[in-house]
Formats: sequence, C-alpha cells, structure tokens
Amino acid sequence: MMPSHIAGDKRFQDPAWLTLPFSLYQQAYSVVEAWGEAASALTDPWVAPEARPRAAFQAHQWLDLFSPTNAPWSNPQVLEATWQTGGENLARGFQNYLADLQEVSAASSAATPGFVAGKDVAVTPGKIVFSNALIELIQYVPVTEKVRAEPILIVPAWIMKYYILDLSPHNSLIRHLTERGHTVFCISWRNPGEEMRDLPFDAYRSEGVMAALDEVSRICAGNKVHACGYCLGGTLLAITAATMARDNDDRLASLTLLAAQTDFSEPGEIAVFVSENQVTALEQEMEQTGYLDGRQMGAAFALLRSRELIWGRFIRNYWLGERDQPNDLMAWNSDTTRMPARMHSEYLRSMFLQNDLAEGRYAVEGAPVSLSDIHVPLFVVSTETDHVAPWRSVYKLSQLSPAEFTFVLTSGGHNAGIVSEPGHANRHFRISHRPEAAISSGPDQWVADAELRDGSWWLAWAEWLGKRSGDQVTKPPRMGSAGRSLRSMEAAPGSYVMQR
Repeated sequence: MMPSHIAGDKRFQDPAWLTLPFSLYQQAYSVVEAWGEAASALTDPWVAPEARPRAAFQAHQWLDLFSPTNAPWSNPQVLEATWQTGGENLARGFQNYLADLQEVSAASSAATPGFVAGKDVAVTPGKIVFSNALIELIQYVPVTEKVRAEPILIVPAWIMKYYILDLSPHNSLIRHLTERGHTVFCISWRNPGEEMRDLPFDAYRSEGVMAALDEVSRICAGNKVHACGYCLGGTLLAITAATMARDNDDRLASLTLLAAQTDFSEPGEIAVFVSENQVTALEQEMEQTGYLDGRQMGAAFALLRSRELIWGRFIRNYWLGERDQPNDLMAWNSDTTRMPARMHSEYLRSMFLQNDLAEGRYAVEGAPVSLSDIHVPLFVVSTETDHVAPWRSVYKLSQLSPAEFTFVLTSGGHNAGIVSEPGHANRHFRISHRPEAAISSGPDQWVADAELRDGSWWLAWAEWLGKRSGDQVTKPPRMGSAGRSLRSMEAAPGSYVMQR
C-alpha cells in the first residue's frame, strides 16, 4: 500500500506502481522525499523566516527531479509504451524534442495554429472606440434589443493578452455578458517595447483605466459603470476605485475582482520569486532591455506547478512521444506580452515587497489611497488551486473594505477557474454575501459557512449584476462617441492584441 502522501500524488496513480519492482522505486522515493522534508524543517531555526518558503521550494524542486517517474527505465507507463510500440514512442519523443529545441532557438511567439486572435479566438464582434499610446478600448456589439442602462468595463491584466475573457464563442465571458443584455467594454493593452521602459505603474491607472472610464461615460450618457478587473488588472482597478473614492468621483456602480490580490502580506508560492535580492537582479536585467519578457514570467509560473507543467509534459512529450492537443486556453497562455521596466519594478516593490496598498501607504498623485474608502458593492472571485493569487490572500480584502462584499471560491486554477462557462463539466463554487459594514469571518469559518453550488459562478455573477445594473433601456447606446462613424472605427480585436 502506498503512503498516504504518495497515494494522493497524481504521478503514482497508475496501478503498475503497486507491482514489483516499481513499488520498490516508489517506496524508496517516498523515504527520500520524507527525509528531505524533515531535513528542511530541521534547518528552519537557522534560516531567516522570510527565506524559509524559498528554501522549501528549492528543496521540493530537487526532490521532484529524482522522482522515478522522470526516468524511462523506472516508469512503468514508459516501459509499457516502449514494449507495445517497439520503441516508436521514443522516436516520436526525439522528434518532439528537436521541434521544441528549434522553436526555442527561434524565440517563436507566433500564434498557435487554429487559435488566431480575431479569427478563432477573440471573435466577439466589436469596435475600437478609443485608443491612446497604452490602450485600445473595445465596445462590443449588442445582441439584445434592450440593454441594461449601466455598462460594464473590463480591465484585464497586461501580463497576458486581454482575450482570456473572450476565448472561443462557447467560453467567452464577454459574449456571455452581451447575451444577457449588458453593454460591455474591454481594455486591450499595448504590448510594450524598449521605448516604454520609463512608463510608471500609475500610467496604467491614468492612461488606462481612467481614460477608458472617461470614454465609457461619454458613450453611455454618464450612467454609472460596473468595473471588472482580472488578476493584475483587478489590483489596478482596486487602486483606481480607492483613488476615485478619495477624490469623490462616484462614477462606479460596483466593483468585481477576479483572482486579484490587494493584500500581499501572504501572497503564496509566488513569493519565492520576489525578494529584495531577486527584484534587484531583475531590475538590473530589465535595465538592459527596457522590459521583462513575458516568457520569463511564464517560466516562473510553470515552476510553481513543475510536476504537471514541466515534468509531466516532459514525460508525455519525450518519453511517451505524445503531444498535448492545443486548446484555446493553451494558445492564449503562449501569447505572451512584455512589461515596461519601471512599471514592473514599481509594482513588485510597492505591492509584494512593501504591501503599501493594504497598509495605506500607496500614494496616487501625491496623496495616499485607502481600500477602506471603497463603498460600492464588491463581487470578489478566487479559485481553489490558484498558485498566483491564493484564495486566502484574495479574501483579505474582506478585512480591508467595509463595502457590501460577495465572495466566491470556485473550482479550478488561476485561469481555468475563471474561464468556467455554464455547462463546463465538474464545476462547483462556494458563495456568501456580507452586508455593508458587517464583520467578516476568517477564511476557515468562511469555507464552513459558505453555500456550495454546482455549476458555473458566471450565472451567480450575472444574477448579482442584474440586480445592480439599472432598468432596461429602449435601445443600446451608439457605438463610439458622437461624431464618429462606424466605418471609421477599427473592428475588434484591434491592433494592440496582434503585437508580438
């Protein structure tokens, strides 16, 4: 019988691991793994508290390296495939390796075949109704005769392209909203190069979110706006909302944050990559290029799930000779973007290293902003297996803002948990609602008390928005500001999303 911690390890789920000699390999590895974890714990008194997560992470990476699943002669699945195919799996694996090596050497960032933005993904009809040096603003074509009076403005992260929220037609959150009678706008960020090296973090607020909000207000006759931010876009949106509250700007009707942190005191596993020394080294590297290449960040995220994203793929691609069938989410994940050097440095230091936003020190235009000033209704979504924005970290906002607070914890990870369309099999989520100014429970108590529902959280959000989006109007607003013709406006998804 497998040890309990091995029994739940997906690497050893094949029944062949219960037979000789593979059971001996697995048991020996289990002993080494347990010894490594015990040794790591014993060294804690001699390791600075802030360095312990990095030490544990490095120990796990080394232990994973020596797993018997990684070697073809000790992995029963690889041996069986080699026997059954006469070694063809290894020949295919070598061809896969050569193809991958060529792609890496060419530094290819071309679109995944079958998933081209504007053709296969990001195809919800719309127009570019505003643009500046940092953003293009997409207004989506209404599909209902009547729409809600108050529009939705989506602020995606600029770490990746915006169309994570507009993948294929069947799993596009944006299409889902338009079909439910909402007027939807979405920011598409520019993919910066060396020329934007000195762009500050606050420019993403002023020239990004606020510029978009100004245009949305003009198009929608001054109606209040429901703002939705994803990942880093959600962090930025929270800063924007706090700034607007400080400045008595009441144009927001509600705030929805998807997998977005505002308190970075316990950011989770990603903290292993963010220390003073590491940020300084990264700043020195960015000084040479003017930006951080998105592939570098993608590699760091992959290390957080190395068993699945590195070793699992290594075994499938090179030992079993298989290829993962690309899908729209995988294609989006490979469509990386860059980040300006100054912006990224300011973000890492003010949020991860100093936690200025949660602790009331983050300044916008010379004066600090406070999340406690946000009083519009909040709908906050996190995911159960998020390695980028752990749900307990996301939940901390409930302690920082007295606003009406609806919190959702959905199955899945940072990306797949958000792309959770109705009808997606084996989905569930927990949800609870806290009235304004009520006391929040701790995260463990929240899990115990929250309502568990099957299906997609999208439906719960649509219901929540529907109650807060004003009455139906006779007809949708015009496309774009007055004085602009449809013919003069570029079709979605625009040009910024195409930048490599």
